[in-house]
Amino acid sequence: MKKQLNQAELIKKITDKDLLLNLYFSQGIILFLAFVSSYFLFRDFGQWLEQLHWHPEEIFTYGVLPALLIVSIDLLLMRLLPKAYYDDGGINERIFQNQGLLHILFITFLVALSEEMLFRGVIQHEFGYIIASVTFALIHFRYLTKPVLFVSILFISFLIGYMYEMTQNLFVTIVAHFLVDFLLALFIKVKWGMNHGHTETEPK
Repeated sequence: MKKQLNQAELIKKITDKDLLLNLYFSQGIILFLAFVSSYFLFRDFGQWLEQLHWHPEEIFTYGVLPALLIVSIDLLLMRLLPKAYYDDGGINERIFQNQGLLHILFITFLVALSEEMLFRGVIQHEFGYIIASVTFALIHFRYLTKPVLFVSILFISFLIGYMYEMTQNLFVTIVAHFLVDFLLALFIKVKWGMNHGHTETEPK
């Protein structure tokens, strides 16, 4: 009987291109679920759009500032805790380390848009704060065996969900989610570039 491969060994067998394609595929499914579920749960798509409010001061206060707090805490913990605590099997590094700045911008915006449309725009809107926040954390199942990463994603989920509770504004949560992902992805990119003798972040 063959020895069962652990997660790290499985990840090593997947090419960087396949990891990126898998990311696009999973986000496509999430976006599809957001549209389909809103069709059945809302009176019309306009009801979903009613959750988008362009209030710059609100977006800055409840979106930008919490995102900067989250990133600051994450970066601090990365410095203080052993590297193994933040090891996700190298997936994030492999996805972002060779991408240009515009591609990183696009990927992180797509992730923020699709996940906030579903988890805050549909699930939290219809089923509540706790269900949406826990479900969002659980879909990041690769973090379940990493307590620090799972607590981190759970904290982020509840905080962003709370920002939605406070504002009922999806622009707030999309901006917060995007900034967290984009800044951390950029950190990965720059750190990888420094370790390999360059910090090139221009699109290829």
